Amino acid sequence: MKLFFDTSSLFKLYHQEEGTKELESIFLEESISHIYLSEITKIEFASTIWKKVRTNEITIQQAENTLILFESDFGKYNFIFIDSIITEQARNLMTKYGIDGLRTLDSIQLSTCVLLAKHVDYFLTADKLLKKFVEREGLKTEILE
Repeated sequence: MKLFFDTSSLFKLYHQEEGTKELESIFLEESISHIYLSEITKIEFASTIWKKVRTNEITIQQAENTLILFESDFGKYNFIFIDSIITEQARNLMTKYGIDGLRTLDSIQLSTCVLLAKHVDYFLTADKLLKKFVEREGLKTEILE
């Protein structure tokens, strides 16, 4: 199975929170051959970590350890680089969904999903608004038995 993770879903693999157990169970039950991530996930992941430090949810040491772990896992992921095709598609998606609340970085995540539509089985996100847009693009967001 080939999966795309946005940052909100990937983060659950590195930080225990609501939805972590469900995500971990996917790895136990399913044969996953590829995990795709947008290149911006590297930045969003670090931003999420440091926000957790600022809000006193984790310590600086925990943040640094988590970032080291994430970076050591880079080889497990297929990063999709942001190029002119993705940015142009993101601009088009912003025109299409901006009125409904699509945000800048989510437009890049969504554009990456659209680009991978024929190559990925499921597109996972914990962001309810982004999930709505992924579904509106006709992409599968739920792994069903």
